[in-house]
Amino acid sequence: MTPLLRPLYWLYHLGIAVLFWLGQRFTPTGTALLVALAIMVPLAFDTDNNVAYQVMCLLLALLGMAALFGWGFRWRFAVERVLPRFGSVGVPLEYRVTIHNASTRAQRGLTYLETLPDVRPPLAEWVAFQRAEERRMRRQPIWKRRPRRPFRVAKVAPVEVPPIPPGQCVDLSVRLTPLRRGVLRFHTVTLSRTDPLGLIRALARRPLPQTLLVLPRRYFIPAVALPGAMKYQQGGVALASSVGQSDEFVSLRDYRRGDPYKHIHWRSWAKTGTPIVKEFEDEFFVRHALVLDTFSADPHSEIFEAAVSVAASFACTVQSQESLLDLLFAGTEAYCFTAGRGLAHTDHLLEILASVSANLQPDGFARLEELVLDHAPSVSGCILVLLAWDAPRQELVRKLRLLGVPLLVLVLRATDGPALDAGPMREDPARFRVLDLPQLAEQLAQL
Repeated sequence: MTPLLRPLYWLYHLGIAVLFWLGQRFTPTGTALLVALAIMVPLAFDTDNNVAYQVMCLLLALLGMAALFGWGFRWRFAVERVLPRFGSVGVPLEYRVTIHNASTRAQRGLTYLETLPDVRPPLAEWVAFQRAEERRMRRQPIWKRRPRRPFRVAKVAPVEVPPIPPGQCVDLSVRLTPLRRGVLRFHTVTLSRTDPLGLIRALARRPLPQTLLVLPRRYFIPAVALPGAMKYQQGGVALASSVGQSDEFVSLRDYRRGDPYKHIHWRSWAKTGTPIVKEFEDEFFVRHALVLDTFSADPHSEIFEAAVSVAASFACTVQSQESLLDLLFAGTEAYCFTAGRGLAHTDHLLEILASVSANLQPDGFARLEELVLDHAPSVSGCILVLLAWDAPRQELVRKLRLLGVPLLVLVLRATDGPALDAGPMREDPARFRVLDLPQLAEQLAQL
């Protein structure tokens, strides 16, 4: 970490705090007057050549009067917020807020403001993002560069509160648009009242901590003919996500010479007087692996977020009622989660994907490769969602093909470019797709 980045981070930290305070305390008109005042201050010293000092005095008087009448107010009230169970990135949702006026006076002219969590990241995360932005800006022409706001968690519009009589309640409908997946934490609700000049807001706050799980963005994917067919699963469905051996119970039948004693059904033997044994059969069903590549140098990479969305889209599309779907990825450890056929619901995979974070370890891909190769003998097919098409990822694909695992390989990239060499997928080009972020929705719809 260069010594220059630390003071820049603290300047950024301070700047975000100041902007947040100004946004809550000042109305748009008040912010404009504040900016005009900052412009007039250096001009006001030259009193012989301009009248900027007069404008400055007028602005100071207006802001002073607004602060005097609208800096704060006291009011006894209670608030209840009713949130939905889930939200999705980019999909607006509405929730209900009930405000109870516990005072003896009617309250008018109020505005409801939602206080969202602090968006300032830790120092290491901020430095990693700045270095990734520098690399991204270097690769793009000036006319294609655009600023990103990856730390903003949601957009909430202020809501005007109708008049509240003494001791009465009002219900509000608040509209929120999540911008980042994961756990969205609510800390405080704020009610504001603007001064008579409409410049400064007086604030009354109440702590009201709650959480909302924001799921990844999902895209439409048609009914894809996934690779692989039914395969014998040692242990059956009941032990498909653990270690063990068992068969699937079918029926009861008469005892035959050589049947193991542990399969005797003693209760039926007692009823009929003849030996009865339990009959089993091996269970065959389809089991797919969904491999998510989490290795990225940028903790807020657009490609990584798109990869999580693609994985979530496949998790929703695969008909897991008659098959199993294993989600495999590597974070601080290697993880495997199974859904389908009574083990878990697809919503469980979406909740896991909502909390997946980028792995910043450049040499950690070997951990994911080991997990996938150990899991390969038990799966019917494998879907790989990759962030790049370099040598380690091509080597993983080559090893899976040598094991005879049917594959569907999806490689994501930030911009359009020349066609990528399919490498070990040359023999099956229909199962190798390159997805460009600008056309991601269209390309997924054409799979």
